Amino acid sequence: MDIERFKNQHVDILTRIAALRKLVHDGIEANVHAIARQVRDLGTVVKLHLAIEDRILYPAVRQSAHPGIAAMGNAYQNEMKGIANEYIRFTNKWSDPQQLAADPESFRAAANQVLKTVYQRMQRENHEFYPAIERI
Repeated sequence: MDIERFKNQHVDILTRIAALRKLVHDGIEANVHAIARQVRDLGTVVKLHLAIEDRILYPAVRQSAHPGIAAMGNAYQNEMKGIANEYIRFTNKWSDPQQLAADPESFRAAANQVLKTVYQRMQRENHEFYPAIERI
């Protein structure tokens, strides 16, 4: 299975997270509209990535002749549901510039927590899941 598309999407997502962090570092109040737009745009990319995984990657992995890979795919998909729900709530709330302006420190805390979770998950996929798929 060719998973280059998924790897490339990870690079795009990580690049967007880095851009968001830079905006936050430069000042939430000064960049409230740009941050809200970046949160919204990042959310769109992440949701697309998740949808493609659900429609293409996980079904293909479940049909693998290798039971270990199929089980790994099920575990990754089940774990992602909670992460995805948390991320969607984050995007829905913090893509609003008024929410950001009203409570920048809560945004900062939420962003640190959610983006760390997303980052760690993508690293596990990049270093464990995708290489396992490529080996078969």
